[in-house]
Amino acid sequence: MITATNPPRFLIIQTAFIGDVILATALLEQLHETWPNAVLDVLVRKGNESLLANNPFLNDVLIWHKKGTKYRDLWRLLRTVRARNYDAVLNLQRYGTMGLLTALSGAKCTVGFNKNPFSRFFTRQVEHRFEPGIHEVDRNAGLLRALEIDGKPVNLPAFRSLTRPKLYPSMPDYEVVSMYKRQPYVCMAPMSVWFTKQYPTERWVELIQSLPGNLRVYLVGAPTDKVACETIRELTGRQVNVVNLAGKLTLLQSAALQQDAVMNYVNDSAPLHLCSAMNAPTTAIFCSTVPEFGFGPLADVSRIVQTPELLDCKPCTLHGRMACPLGHFRCAWTIRVEDLTILE
Repeated sequence: MITATNPPRFLIIQTAFIGDVILATALLEQLHETWPNAVLDVLVRKGNESLLANNPFLNDVLIWHKKGTKYRDLWRLLRTVRARNYDAVLNLQRYGTMGLLTALSGAKCTVGFNKNPFSRFFTRQVEHRFEPGIHEVDRNAGLLRALEIDGKPVNLPAFRSLTRPKLYPSMPDYEVVSMYKRQPYVCMAPMSVWFTKQYPTERWVELIQSLPGNLRVYLVGAPTDKVACETIRELTGRQVNVVNLAGKLTLLQSAALQQDAVMNYVNDSAPLHLCSAMNAPTTAIFCSTVPEFGFGPLADVSRIVQTPELLDCKPCTLHGRMACPLGHFRCAWTIRVEDLTILE
């Protein structure tokens, strides 16, 4: 039990992908609102820590060096976590490694999802389910609702909290992208780790060609997306007004750019959640996955575009695949470009 009179110490664990860490920031906002004096730490995998820079409510970021030293570094982290005497550890991960760390953390209260193989050793278990109307931020908020202040449950709405994830680009981040904001523009993030989440290259080209000529188009993404984005740029025939920024901006700089775009066109991938965190206008393209999984856009101006066909094979998996299992990829090819070009 956490008392209202003492500043509680929390550790939030989210060692999954970029988008998952972005959505976990909503929990930081909720925790600060519930306990303004709380000490908040977050544990992420190496490479995702930059997302949390400048967060005004965050005390420290613990980093798990997962690649190459996965288990050896786990024991280093465990020693650090136990030494900090957390009042509560909130584990957003459903996998065993972080479940073990949570169970052995020594925290007064350990909360996680019941799908974690070590959840039986947590002091609180929360049901994890995919249901229409339940966003990932809602599922994460369920861990907070499992806590108690002076023996009473935390008072949060049953499902959708009004708290969006939030990122905090710095003034230098905004200065870097200010040069790209001198005329109206749209941002496009055409790539994803998973092929079946990607709207096809040819369709991105058609989309760019269908937009008004006065709009500049910025292609954003990771360094590994640079070649694919350059291919799209060249195929458009509009090289002057299409700029390939893949690999040139940090995540927070990309977020700062997306914030003022006329529209952001994104797959079901990390750039979608950057838009949610910046309340940036969003057109989210769902190919093999569905928004019912709980990863849809949260910006005030946002919409979801999917195939109009009823496909028995959609969704084919939660995360996406490296290729369409049936070979036709109709969940992507049948999404009409004209349904994307409506600008708010």
